[in-house]
Amino acid sequence: MENKEVLERLGALREAMKEQGIDHYMITSADCHGSEYVHEHFRARAYFSGFTGSNGTLLVGREDAALWTDGRYFLQAEEELSGTGIELMRMQEKGVPTIEKYLMETLQDREVFGFDGNCVSAKQGEKLEKACRERGAGIRCDRDLADIAWKGRPALPSEPVWELPEEYAGESCGDKLEEVRRVMEKEGADYLFLSALDDIMWLFNLRGGDIACNPVALSYAFIGKESCTLFLQKKAAPDLSLERFGVEIEEYGTLFEWIDRKFADKDAGDGGRNNAGNPAKITASGAFLSYRLRQVLSGKSELVLKESPTELLKAIKNGTELSRIRETYERDSAALCKFIYWLKTRVGIEEITELSAADKLEGYRRQLPGFLDLSFTTICGYAENGAIVHYAADEKSNRRLCAKGMVLVDSGGQYMGGTTDVTRTIVLGGISGEEKRIFSLVAAAMLRLAEAVFPEGATGRNLDILARQGLWKAHLDYKHGTGHGIGYILNVHEGPQRISWQYQKDAQEYALRAGMLISDEPGMYLAGQFGVRTENILEVVKEEENEYGTFLGFRHLTWVPIDKEALDIRFLTKEDIGRINAYHRAVREKILPYLEKEEQAWLLEATEELRI
Repeated sequence: MENKEVLERLGALREAMKEQGIDHYMITSADCHGSEYVHEHFRARAYFSGFTGSNGTLLVGREDAALWTDGRYFLQAEEELSGTGIELMRMQEKGVPTIEKYLMETLQDREVFGFDGNCVSAKQGEKLEKACRERGAGIRCDRDLADIAWKGRPALPSEPVWELPEEYAGESCGDKLEEVRRVMEKEGADYLFLSALDDIMWLFNLRGGDIACNPVALSYAFIGKESCTLFLQKKAAPDLSLERFGVEIEEYGTLFEWIDRKFADKDAGDGGRNNAGNPAKITASGAFLSYRLRQVLSGKSELVLKESPTELLKAIKNGTELSRIRETYERDSAALCKFIYWLKTRVGIEEITELSAADKLEGYRRQLPGFLDLSFTTICGYAENGAIVHYAADEKSNRRLCAKGMVLVDSGGQYMGGTTDVTRTIVLGGISGEEKRIFSLVAAAMLRLAEAVFPEGATGRNLDILARQGLWKAHLDYKHGTGHGIGYILNVHEGPQRISWQYQKDAQEYALRAGMLISDEPGMYLAGQFGVRTENILEVVKEEENEYGTFLGFRHLTWVPIDKEALDIRFLTKEDIGRINAYHRAVREKILPYLEKEEQAWLLEATEELRI
């Protein structure tokens, strides 16, 4: 059946393309800052395609269209693209071309390829530029066609910006600027340009609300050896002053004019040249810098694209942050335990749906001290909906939960004290032997990785096999990474650390460092049947330093039982059982004080030892 709404929107876009002389037009999922999650104003890809996942790129030709997304969203994309005429391109699957290769095969001589240069990264823009050049095609990056074809497009957000007190941040903005400038000096940089919103919020100890569940504000920052300019929407922060740290605040929308003025002055030490009379060196992250800004900045001075020092500095939490994070995770884990008890005792007695269950869990979190918001929209997928990795229930898909099968709940909160993320797959009633087998393998995988001890210098790619080995032996696998970094009262997904076995040519790998947070979330998803994921957040800790080097390990931050009703000891080793029992002993010790009498009785039963 045709999706008339999407087809009409694509028709309006093609009319705009025709008016602008553009033959192929690309729309990404990003905003001007390379954000993973974006405000409604920037959701043009979702508007024109109907696909609502957080990652995807739409390419529209005069008659055809294609959309690229990763393995987390294959099932969701299949459903949402149905009837649109848009071909699904399953990224990293055999025979599926990259966007650049697709363009090389599709573009004709003298055709024009277009995109909004503000919403395409510098790194991707360079690849697209090369593909067009080799095909003899023109390139247009100066028009956002959504402004023409999207009727009723939401305005830019401008939510209040507030300062995070130093008692929560652990360091002042001035101290952080000193750390950044030391790295700049070591790298020979005259300026650092920041466009990643969470990096900017971290550096200046600010928080905002311009993206749902992500406490960030639209902003840019330009840091010199002595000067520092922060670009914000001033109406969102009318009383904000950072003069005590030597920070000037300029209007967000004046960035390009400010750059022109700044680099029009050729005096030494200011503008286009440094104190030695050479072109000033500006460093910026190619993953977050837009293609348009790359063009502007490279035309003014020497631009070097590399990872920003703020990314690594932000990822290694300080003592104040870690102390508050540990306490926050205990309280958040207790809220999830209360929810699981409620769900198990009420399902089949009262009407509970995916949406109402998510609302109930949010209600438990809202009762916790320092609650600010969810850290992402709760994923509550019952039965076959659990096989959709980043499923989001709506009024159309919303399933009633029954006293049978399993429900996958991936959720988290934003608190004054931390950002949480946890997944549990919960048994609601009778389940099959296959469900128990898959559940057991996934639970064992999570705890095997959590037990890792490794030398300093190891990356997540060195460790990923610890989670996947048992699944691989069963000829099973999941199409997403095993672990991502976590922000502190910031984005739930944070770099640069990650755990994944796949080598990415253009991505720098970072060693895990003490003080980092990382998720541990293996899973399995059987389309049309069920999904299982078990996720804990881990803190990287220093284990020991001796003549053989420095050894690191993990400490659990999440304290929620693994559902024993789905564990089958036939698929667990003696060591697996020991890990589960040890983890459940710790859950009892930490969480019992937070629970009411009936909830405590349930937790004691839920964490009873498994016996061989």
